[in-house]
Amino acid sequence: MIIIASLHVHPVKSCRGFAVESVRLEASGLEHDREWMIVDAAGRFVTQRELPSLALVGTAIAGRVLRLAARGLEPVDVPLDREGPPRPVVVWDERLNAFDEGDVAAEWLSTFLGRPLRLVRFDARARRTSDPRWTGEVEAQTRFSDGYALLAISRASLEDLNARLPVALPMDRFRPNLVLDGLLPYGEDALGDLVAGDVRLRRVKPCTRCVITTTDQATGRVDGVEPIRTLKTYRWDAALRGVAFGQNLIVVSGEGATLRVGQRLDAG
Repeated sequence: MIIIASLHVHPVKSCRGFAVESVRLEASGLEHDREWMIVDAAGRFVTQRELPSLALVGTAIAGRVLRLAARGLEPVDVPLDREGPPRPVVVWDERLNAFDEGDVAAEWLSTFLGRPLRLVRFDARARRTSDPRWTGEVEAQTRFSDGYALLAISRASLEDLNARLPVALPMDRFRPNLVLDGLLPYGEDALGDLVAGDVRLRRVKPCTRCVITTTDQATGRVDGVEPIRTLKTYRWDAALRGVAFGQNLIVVSGEGATLRVGQRLDAG
């Protein structure tokens, strides 16, 4: 029996997320997940790959605002009903329009992170879709994630990895949306669909891991070469030319349903 052990929302791409007991499922993932993104002066996305200190930017959905918080600064609130001017942005090799969230948020981020940056919000009218080579006949939606609506990891997989590491790592190194119980280590690799009522989530692609996993999410500092070095010894995917840990999922159906910690998911 597969159980949702925990649920995690990351409103701003590459910033700190938070755990929730329940969350609304949307066609593009968990409500508000990766709905915002930080961009440089040219509109190109910025992540912990180049700015590890993004891990220190806390996020919360507080009433009708997105709240950003960081040590040494007063929190800044961005209204959820704000629709700023359109701004062209780039995510990997994709160009699309987003909403600029204004000078106050931009100045706050630039002050904390030490370079000119702006906060943008996903424009749902852009309808960004995942790579059809992996999603097949499903026109799967996503927002500012690297490519897919959801990331799932089993708790047993992390326990197995930690048994191989010199120092155990917390799950937040891998920034999943769904942490699953009831699977053997790496049992998520063999999943097809996960079903609960009208909800159908489909595993489509292994998640290849980058240097962000070497950043301590509590300190914002790169912490060495683990877990990449150890994962290379037994989780190298030759076809993807990377180490795989966790699985990318898409939403096939169930938009508007609520996912809850402790909820059972059947293999469909």
